[in-house]
Amino acid sequence: MRPGVRAHDARPATARPLAVAVAFTAAMLLAGCSTLSSWIPSIPVPSFGWLTGSKKKPGPLPEFTAAVTPQVAWQAAVGRARPGFAPASVGDAIFAAAPDGTLARFESATGRSAWRVSAGKSLSAGVGADANVIVVGTDKGEVLAFDPDGKPRWQAKVSSEVVSPSDVAEGIVAVSSGDGRTYGLSAADGSRKWVYQRVNPPLTVRNYAGGTATRGGLFTGTPGGKLLALDHATGTIGWEGSVATPKGATELERIADITSLPVVRERQVCAVAFQGRVACFDATRGTLLWSRDISSLEGLTLDSRYLYVTDDKGSLHALDNATGASIWKQDKLEKRFIGGPVIVGDHVGVVDGEGYLHLMDRNDGNLVGRIATDGSAAAAQPIAVGDRAVWQSQGGTLYAVGTR
Repeated sequence: MRPGVRAHDARPATARPLAVAVAFTAAMLLAGCSTLSSWIPSIPVPSFGWLTGSKKKPGPLPEFTAAVTPQVAWQAAVGRARPGFAPASVGDAIFAAAPDGTLARFESATGRSAWRVSAGKSLSAGVGADANVIVVGTDKGEVLAFDPDGKPRWQAKVSSEVVSPSDVAEGIVAVSSGDGRTYGLSAADGSRKWVYQRVNPPLTVRNYAGGTATRGGLFTGTPGGKLLALDHATGTIGWEGSVATPKGATELERIADITSLPVVRERQVCAVAFQGRVACFDATRGTLLWSRDISSLEGLTLDSRYLYVTDDKGSLHALDNATGASIWKQDKLEKRFIGGPVIVGDHVGVVDGEGYLHLMDRNDGNLVGRIATDGSAAAAQPIAVGDRAVWQSQGGTLYAVGTR
């Protein structure tokens, strides 16, 4: 699992002693306390590497037969990033931000910098954008909007820290806050159009994903394993699907959160939960199409045939879009702390904990290419821009990588 993913305690200070006790139990398990698992044999002891931010060194790079040559099309300095900072692609532009307040626009073809400004505040989440507005957020719940030329446009306030890139579509900015609320703000002036709220479980995995808007709907995952379809204009819930069901004897074992972006293709929407399943639903009616028992913190993507998902052990799976049947599984990268998958031309790629992009054949999962970057992990799941993968490294570089 990726180092640095944290558990997030959503409760007030008076409710946290239990969380301390749970964390102490986790520490005992991490220390190798065999007596706990011996007297609870029916409950598997989960891995807590994601909770502790383990800095364990990745395993050796696997050998492979090169069949394709990845190359860096361009790279640009943005600023050191932390988990959750992802670029946004709009037309021929790519927008990126950094925690120090940097906001920049680049040409997607060449990486040439069009402008670079300072938001004037420290940022807690990456960029949301459309052709008219670019949005970033802060840990104080401030939502800052800029026009396509980098000039400040408006500022709004939500109830707590902005935890993920906002989704901007159809005149609405959808903002996720750390207290479990989703806000719909006017893209024109930041005024509040709607707010959706649900109660979070006592203990959750910190979610940097946000939502996916398409065809008038906003699809977003929740702590507790639910996939929601909200009306993008009003915030009204259209349907709710269960991706995972919390179960277990402790709060840690009952964490079953959706922590990555749902993916949509035609009338199908899919999501994956930690300690849960990957599941696909009819995007209009919410009917479950199929599900598989695969747990993930990293994410998934789709092409015309397959769904690709990185599981919490570090394997990449290809599943049939229509049925969920297994097509292939690539487990040679299990000790490399790989992130979520991205389509790179005719291949599917993942970035590991040391910044290597690994490419696999989409037909059989064989490793066919690899390229090194700056030695640091991706801050978020890469995005596909044409035939290239684009991502921000935690070291501070924006990369666009394709093949030749």
